[in-house]
Amino acid sequence: MPFEFATATRIIFGAGVAREVAPLAFNLGRQCLLVVGGKPERATWLANELRARGVEPVGLSVAGEPTVATVIAGVKRAREAHCDLVIGLGGGSVLDTGKAIAALLTNPGDPLDYLEVVGKGKALAQAAAPFIAMPTTAGTGTEVTRNAVLCVPEARVKVSLRSPLMLPRVAVIDPELMYTLPPAITASTGLDALAQLIEPFVCNAPNPITDLVCGEGIRRVARALLPAYRNGRDATAREDMALASLFGGLALANAKLGAVHGFAGVLGGMFNAPHGALCARLLPNVMEANGRALRQRAPDAPALARYDQIARLVTGEPGANIADAVGWVRALSADLNIAPLAQFGVTRADFPTVVAQAQKASSMKGNPIALTNEELAQVLMRSV
Repeated sequence: MPFEFATATRIIFGAGVAREVAPLAFNLGRQCLLVVGGKPERATWLANELRARGVEPVGLSVAGEPTVATVIAGVKRAREAHCDLVIGLGGGSVLDTGKAIAALLTNPGDPLDYLEVVGKGKALAQAAAPFIAMPTTAGTGTEVTRNAVLCVPEARVKVSLRSPLMLPRVAVIDPELMYTLPPAITASTGLDALAQLIEPFVCNAPNPITDLVCGEGIRRVARALLPAYRNGRDATAREDMALASLFGGLALANAKLGAVHGFAGVLGGMFNAPHGALCARLLPNVMEANGRALRQRAPDAPALARYDQIARLVTGEPGANIADAVGWVRALSADLNIAPLAQFGVTRADFPTVVAQAQKASSMKGNPIALTNEELAQVLMRSV
């Protein structure tokens, strides 16, 4: 069947490769907007290396999930400093912010002109300014995707700014940058990475390349997430998780997602909850709901066999099936101390609104079977 595959222009992976960013930056620009997380001092080393190479960094700190206002302020700061290059060093929120700013540096207007759902949905006309993505978490894979997820607080939604013109110029994935990641963030982002490998693998529009990277990524998460959680400086585990996250990004950018992300986008807009934590809690319950619905309404669907294949990958048992996969993910979530949705303020009273909005989400359209409102409400019930 026909398919396409797009990713960052260049991917550099390996322990220590972060030191290659300053010379790379010199070839792309002279004034750099350096987007970092809530503790900008963690990027001091990079700022010093950029200056030593003749690139002047202008800092922008992003605390929490990126909003439209954050991006507008970042574009203003970058234009005032005549930035011709953007570097993002941080988790998914930081990279999405940098990616959106790079896109709007070369295109007129503000994010609402281009956002899905609540914006005008216009297409970007010009390629984004050069963007170097440096993830410090193993979760979103946004360093190789073509969209940036932004919060629109007044509408209580999270939606995407999306275009192939937004693919990063260079993705630099250095597992050493993840050694100090706290266990709780290692856990939630790691299960987000797993969700972004499982959902494209079982979605209704997979392709041969994403199948390969998903299978390998799932295998690596199965052996590495718990060791990385228990010992952040386990070099082998961090490398496995960094690769798995990268593979998840490659997969979701070129296949589809499913109900986990259909829910997570809606919940992330309604509640002050990190995306990874939402995906982590939802994943086993969505898998269980999908398996039940497939057996009842589409027993010959290829996705059932794919869930069985996932079970064999994570358990190592040749006869494992979807029930074993659900049990394995549920047990892993317990070992990782994943919080219930109630901790973020989600109650049963919210279910009708969440379900109605999730049914409209673009990610939900990739689910291997259309789940009913009742089935989606049951997923929420198991997750609160």
